[in-house]
Amino acid sequence: MALAGTALLDAPPLVGQRERLAVTDLTHVDDTDCAGSLLPVVREGEPAPDFELTSDAGETVKLSELRGKPVVLYFYPKDDTPGCTTQACGIRDAYGEFERAGAVVLGVSPDNERSHVNFRQKYELPFALLADTEHEVADRYGVWGEKKFRGKKYMGVSRSTFVIDESGRVKKVFEKVTPATHADDVLAALASD
Repeated sequence: MALAGTALLDAPPLVGQRERLAVTDLTHVDDTDCAGSLLPVVREGEPAPDFELTSDAGETVKLSELRGKPVVLYFYPKDDTPGCTTQACGIRDAYGEFERAGAVVLGVSPDNERSHVNFRQKYELPFALLADTEHEVADRYGVWGEKKFRGKKYMGVSRSTFVIDESGRVKKVFEKVTPATHADDVLAALASD
């Protein structure tokens, strides 16, 4: 693990252009990821990296524009697969509780907007799904990496959730999320001090 300090790292393009990321809001950079490149690892208490992504409704969602509200930013591997459907429907079924907590829920996967529209309509999901087709945001949050399924290795999203407080700081990080209990776990984090 290397300390980032205020070093500059090449950041993935977030709005169609090459940018440089000043790593002043991230205190650790994991240099042991499977792809061999440096990925920021977002930790509790740190500012959540800002981003802009397109939602299933075709609107641009910018994290920093949601300041003043808690945000549940959950990364999932693929629309309309068993685990991802269980996770999304769990949030859907408890959505009234998320609203009472004042939280904005954002699901993020590498699927495109059309896939998100179909997934959201099929399961009547009441929250936005964001398209991270080039996995730039997943990279910045440290949830994109090598996975293994049935003996095959591939690159993908590690199911993870970031509960972000009203000021834009990460309140809670859930790694290796269990889809069936995800909504209850996140609601507990929203209710905690």
